[in-house]
Amino acid sequence: MIDRENVYSGAPALATTNSFFPRVYGWMTAGLGLTALVALLTLSSQTMLQMIFGNKMVFYGLMIAEVGLVIALSAAINRISATTATLMFLLYSALSGVTFASIFLVYTSSSIASTFFVASGTFGAMSIYGMVTKRDLTGWGSFLFMGLFGIIIASVVNIFMQSEMIHWVVSYIGVFIFVGLTAYDTQKIKMIGQAGFADGESRQKAAILGALRLYLDFINLFLMLLRVMGDRR
Repeated sequence: MIDRENVYSGAPALATTNSFFPRVYGWMTAGLGLTALVALLTLSSQTMLQMIFGNKMVFYGLMIAEVGLVIALSAAINRISATTATLMFLLYSALSGVTFASIFLVYTSSSIASTFFVASGTFGAMSIYGMVTKRDLTGWGSFLFMGLFGIIIASVVNIFMQSEMIHWVVSYIGVFIFVGLTAYDTQKIKMIGQAGFADGESRQKAAILGALRLYLDFINLFLMLLRVMGDRR
């Protein structure tokens, strides 16, 4: 999170929020677009496909690098420049595109497309709810994050157990968790925007961090829905 000591409320809250949200969603959309582009480029290269998916060490290494980038960006956001934060976000989006290519090898294109539209509609509805609701969603945070850690642990365990029941339980619970996180994160981003920013540098870093959170919410909601709705090849 952006250090609250570095922000101020000099501008009207509504005007600040209205100008901040387009920036956040703009960077989120740029990240998703880059992910899609890199995924398509990866799919078009047999050499890339063989190198990444023909060697589990490479694939898992890329996934670990993705997690590391998210942790590093979130932890160092107050110490790095806005340019560095932006580049780290774009690098993460590109790496996600490389590993994301795997879903096109597993699921049919039609089911990916239909699931994308369902995820987009659900994400949009919950993000609007988080933006306009008068209800304080802070209390959702601990519950949702506990659930998130739970499904991560269950997913890791199921790599070895290969349980069909665990797969479906994690998928359905995951959908509800990321639906909730979308509304929760949107409201948190709204609160940051209402607080105002000391300078353009702080604003850009806050926008990148907000874009990363919403990007992760959307991508994971899409993947969980795909596990439920997707038709395998």
